[in-house]
Amino acid sequence: RTAELIRPILRGRDVKRYGYDWAGLWLINAHNGLKSKGIKPVDINDYPAIKEWLDNGGVAYNGKMYKGFSQIEKRSDRGDTPYNLRNCAYMEDFSKPKIVWAELARTGNAFALDFGNNMVGNTGYILTVPSNNQDELLYLLAFLNSRSMLYSLNQITTRFDENGWRWLRQFVEQLRVPPLINKNEILSIVATVTKDNKQEVSEILNNVIADIYNFTDEEKAYINQTLSNY
Repeated sequence: RTAELIRPILRGRDVKRYGYDWAGLWLINAHNGLKSKGIKPVDINDYPAIKEWLDNGGVAYNGKMYKGFSQIEKRSDRGDTPYNLRNCAYMEDFSKPKIVWAELARTGNAFALDFGNNMVGNTGYILTVPSNNQDELLYLLAFLNSRSMLYSLNQITTRFDENGWRWLRQFVEQLRVPPLINKNEILSIVATVTKDNKQEVSEILNNVIADIYNFTDEEKAYINQTLSNY
């Protein structure tokens, strides 16, 4: 039962291009439930060890001691009890296959696929598809990680310095992805990505996707030169 309450969580900094490095962090997902979807609220009394941890101060994290119950009872977003958070309308989406990315990035576009039932903190975003179709997610992932898409993002995205971007949701939503063009070719290439070869595979996908957008050789050269470090 504890697995229903304690969920692994990703921070934005954990997300890399085509993967992520989980830092071993967990989220206590004590929520109010969603009556409209038949999700019952979490009763902290069903988890006595966690309730005791919250009541008695918890543990130090990053040099700061969190005060457990004495802190959470004052939260403005508390739920029906001091232990619960208010309802999250998209809570179910964290349990779906999804694309994750960091809001702040210095490594260009770094989108990853998550099948691990991870929660994502407020320094990251998630993207799901209505069908939960893995092929659709992989197809989107290839485009989102491409240099062509990075060039588009670079035109519309807020920069916080010369080498850093903010991939806010409203910017990512503006990107245009062709509907399943060369789907099988792209999926077969994406399926070969590993931690060791992702740079090589990324370059192959960059060329395939640039051709889909009908970029000329001069346009490809300009984009590659402008964003050669990413």
